[in-house]
Amino acid sequence: MITPLDFTLPPALSAHEPPEARGLARDAVRMLVSSGDREPAHHRFTDLPRLLSPGDLIVVNNSATLPAAVRLDRLAVHFSTAREDGTWLIELRRRTSTASEPYDGGEPGEWLPMPGRATLRLLGRETPRLWRAELDRDVEAYLREHGRPIRYSYVDRDWPIEAYQTVFATVPGSAEMPSAGRPFSAELVTALVARGIGIAPITLHTGVASPEKDEPPYAERYEVPEATARQVDLVRSGGGRVVAAGTTVVRALETAVDGDGRVTASAGWTTRVITPEAGVRVVTGLITGLHEPRSSHLLMLSAIAGRPALRLAYEAALREGYLWHEFGDTHLIMTG
Repeated sequence: MITPLDFTLPPALSAHEPPEARGLARDAVRMLVSSGDREPAHHRFTDLPRLLSPGDLIVVNNSATLPAAVRLDRLAVHFSTAREDGTWLIELRRRTSTASEPYDGGEPGEWLPMPGRATLRLLGRETPRLWRAELDRDVEAYLREHGRPIRYSYVDRDWPIEAYQTVFATVPGSAEMPSAGRPFSAELVTALVARGIGIAPITLHTGVASPEKDEPPYAERYEVPEATARQVDLVRSGGGRVVAAGTTVVRALETAVDGDGRVTASAGWTTRVITPEAGVRVVTGLITGLHEPRSSHLLMLSAIAGRPALRLAYEAALREGYLWHEFGDTHLIMTG
C-alpha cells in the first residue's frame, strides 16, 4: 500500500519519448479516471468529451514552452523564470552522458561564457537550487537561437520544441511544458465544444522543476483574464464543473479567488501552495499527469481528490503500467 506522497516508481514506467514516437496520436494516451472512493476506471484521452457534461468548463494554460536549456562544455543552464528587473532565475546542472544532474557549484559574481559570445553573471542564490542571474542580451531571443527544450535523463534523446508545445500555446514563457495540455488535439477540442463543453485560457509560466529535488513551488507569473473569470463564475453558478487542465491552472485560479469565493481578473506573481489543509475553492475536476513520489504536486492532488482516492488511483496506475512524466499518460480526477 502506498501513501499519497511516497511510493516507488519503476524506471520502466517513465515515458522515454512522445506518444507519437510510440505510434500513438497525442490524444490516444491512456487516461485513468478517479472519483471519490470508487475504483478508478481506465480510458483513452479521446473519451474525455463523453466523460464530461454539457455546461462544464475546462480551463487550460496557454503558456508556450521556451527552448530553455543551454548547454556548455560541462554544464547546462536551465533558464527558469523572468523577473521584472530583467534578471532570470536559472538552474545550473552538470552534463552527463544521458542528460544532466544537479550541480552545487557557482559563486556570486561569477561570469559564465555562453554560446554565441554571450555572458551570464551569477548574482546570488534565490533558493538552494536556483540562482538569480543576468544575461548580457535578450534572453528569449537568445534561447530561440541557442536553446533546446529542457530534457531529463528519463527521456532518451532530444526532441524538437514542437514536441513540447500544446495546442493552446500562444504566450511564450514556460521553462517546462504545461504538460497536462499536451494530449489535447484540435480534433478533440472541436469535439468538446460540439458537446457544449467550454474551454477558457489562463496563463501561468512554469519554472524548472528539477526531478531530483522535493521542494515547494516558488513564485510564478500568471494571468487570469476577465473573460475566463466570468466564465468560471457562470459555470459554477449554473451547477457545472470547472475542470483544470493541469496543476498550473489550479494554482492560477485559486490565486484569483476573492474573499467572496468568486474568481476575478488577476495578474502578477503567485506564491500559492495548494495543500489538503488549505483545500480548493473553485476547481471541481483536474486533468493532470502522473507525478513523482513525494512531489508537492501530490499535495495539490490530495486537496482535490482526497487522500484515499489518490491512493487508489496511484495503486491502479502502478499496477496497470501507466506511464509517468510529460510524455506519459494522464489522470482525470473528478470530485463528484
